[in-house]
Amino acid sequence: MNQLIHDLRREPLGACGPLLLVPDAVLLPEGPAAGTAVVVADGAFRAVGPAEELERTHPRLDPLRLPGHLLMPGFVDAHHHLTQSFGSALAYGEPSEIFRRVWVPLEGALDEESAYTAAKLAALEALRGGFTTVADAGNRTGVDVDVVASAARDAGIRCVLGLVCDDGAANQDRSVLDEAAGHLARYEGDPLVHASLAVSIPEAATEATLRGTARLAAEAGATVQIHVNEHLAGVERSLVRHGSRPLEHLHRIGALGPQLLAAHATLLTPRELTLLADTGAAVSYNPVASAWKGNAVAPATAMAERGIRFGLGTDGTRGDGFRLADAAEFAQRIAYGLATGDSSCGAGWTWLEHATRGGADAVGLGARTGTVAAGLAADFLLVDVTNPELALSWDLPWELVRRGNRDQITAVFVAGRMRLWRGLPTGWDGPALVRRAAELAQAAVEGAPITRVHPTSTAARARDTTR
Repeated sequence: MNQLIHDLRREPLGACGPLLLVPDAVLLPEGPAAGTAVVVADGAFRAVGPAEELERTHPRLDPLRLPGHLLMPGFVDAHHHLTQSFGSALAYGEPSEIFRRVWVPLEGALDEESAYTAAKLAALEALRGGFTTVADAGNRTGVDVDVVASAARDAGIRCVLGLVCDDGAANQDRSVLDEAAGHLARYEGDPLVHASLAVSIPEAATEATLRGTARLAAEAGATVQIHVNEHLAGVERSLVRHGSRPLEHLHRIGALGPQLLAAHATLLTPRELTLLADTGAAVSYNPVASAWKGNAVAPATAMAERGIRFGLGTDGTRGDGFRLADAAEFAQRIAYGLATGDSSCGAGWTWLEHATRGGADAVGLGARTGTVAAGLAADFLLVDVTNPELALSWDLPWELVRRGNRDQITAVFVAGRMRLWRGLPTGWDGPALVRRAAELAQAAVEGAPITRVHPTSTAARARDTTR
């Protein structure tokens, strides 16, 4: 096994031709399938089926056996902010709407090198956590968004790249829709970067722009990412300004539809759940963000029951796909299951599905990735199932949700190429990037007009112990 992976690491799959991979099991939509193999060629799964059958129908390929490993789809992070990686801990202990006091000032302090480095650092963390796709909801750095695209490509991760289309009172001179159309055209045919539009929050754009971006995205088969119904303050501002809640406002002006990827959507009324179901809009359910800085937990089990499209997102909190799936189930159990006596809250498989296939659908890539199936991109993980947490398996999907972690990931593949081997990137120097990021982050944070409500944990402890 070690020699095999060593050989794969040295020579990318795209360069060494078709491969027949035979793990112990493959995670298919219906569950783990033992005795299953895959053929990978030209960055995609060319065949998926019984190992004996594929060995017979591909006699020129030497089977590459992967004992003790599960081959599963890569995780999809349905909501990220790649250029915010320099300030993760700045948000700890802070009240809601920290974007005004922390993220906008920090991103504004980044130049081209620091924005590239921050984005690549976030991509590295995502790969280490088993994410093969991330949806970036746009940034306010002021640098060309292609800097973030380059960071994603260089890291080797698939990226749904948002362009912020805010045109509130301070930016009315921008030809936002022309820029949006250009952004959508710019990445046509790109193998790893997929264009998306973004609006920070509904109140940050005019009604004409909200309608226009919805139309452009729908025509291009892309998404519009908008933070919707995330915090009480935002809901209340919308009620005062429009007489309706943010999601209701989007529906009233004709901007609600399958192209919308509503970030967070934690504060939903029954009517708003119906609007999501009826219009086909998608949601990024971000449970860790809810725990760390939110006002509520999105009713994801209710969304699943209603057939509402949704994926799981980190919101840049931590890049571990298994811990994200665990948080998704745990948050539902605490927020809803305990009160109703629901001891399963999705039965395990729900969270794996929405962390992979459902997430790909939510970010607009369901026809390209998210599932181990012939014709889709070969974005997958090799997970060691011989460790103490997973070896004694009675129900592998449940165990992956509750006991899986990124240390169990042997390798990460995106578009058929190995991008990560035992936590380290292949083809480039990950530790060197981390060292440079530490240098740039120090200068960026010191130079940004960040306002924090809560002191550091050390300062808080000193204050409390001296009272």
